[in-house]
Amino acid sequence: MATVIGVRFRNAGKLYYFNPGELWPTAGDAVIVETVRGMEYGEVVTGVKEVSDELITPPLKMVLRIATAEDAQHHAENVAKEKDALAICQKKVDEHKLQMKLVGCEYTFDNSKILFYFTSDKRVDFRVLVKDLAGVFRTRIELRQIGVRDEAKMMGGLGICGRKVCCSAFLGDFQPVSIKMAKEQNLSLNPNKISGVCGRLMCCLKYEEDHYEATRKQMPKVGKEVITPDGNGTVIELNILKEMVRVRLPKGDSYEQKDFPMQDVKRVNPPQKWNKQEEKEEIPEEPEEENVTETEEDFPDEDME
Repeated sequence: MATVIGVRFRNAGKLYYFNPGELWPTAGDAVIVETVRGMEYGEVVTGVKEVSDELITPPLKMVLRIATAEDAQHHAENVAKEKDALAICQKKVDEHKLQMKLVGCEYTFDNSKILFYFTSDKRVDFRVLVKDLAGVFRTRIELRQIGVRDEAKMMGGLGICGRKVCCSAFLGDFQPVSIKMAKEQNLSLNPNKISGVCGRLMCCLKYEEDHYEATRKQMPKVGKEVITPDGNGTVIELNILKEMVRVRLPKGDSYEQKDFPMQDVKRVNPPQKWNKQEEKEEIPEEPEEENVTETEEDFPDEDME
């Protein structure tokens, strides 16, 4: 176990752990920390706590100090300069006719480096661009190619729900999302309805997936015969959120459909639970044989299928 604090450098950014040392900042405090990029200004999200060593990426960096008013002002000045730096970089990109789309810009707290983020459908040779930018800003320049999800996270925007996109509002890390999740939730498979502003599957498909999986295991499958308070019938539809089962019941010469709560519907042949004690079987004794000769054919190789 290690004593750490959780720090973020951007709104809804990834959470990083740092060693607080003798300092004990609380959530909401601004701190200056040491990172692989140099000194950075960040906000404490989680106060001092102990976490497992498996959750830490060594080496664990130190918190240098709790940010002062001068530190906060310097950070605000860096943020204000990012817009002008991005405009200069865009001009240079146009001059070199590079096939890349600039997304964002970051100054390190100590101004030792400027990072530019871009997207592109292919690899870009930006070595000449880096030299030009270094001559303009007189500092180290780093260009990073990011994906469309990271672009949406940095740029922000509104989703089809009308709210700010989740990745830009509160999601720290991206979770894997698959088309199977949309099928499990009986959603339309129209790409325009299940894709986010980044063009990939919406992150919110993951939110209810655990509930769907757990509830579906407790419900009978579609097409199975079940026992209901109104008699036996066949399952034709499941409503996972309401935990309701729609059953087709015989009614004279025709059929009717009724909805029942999940707990009122029972399987005709429920799955048998494996019982270790019940699995013990008696092995019948083999009759004694005389003059039996053991050969290799009687004992085939265990590795053979």
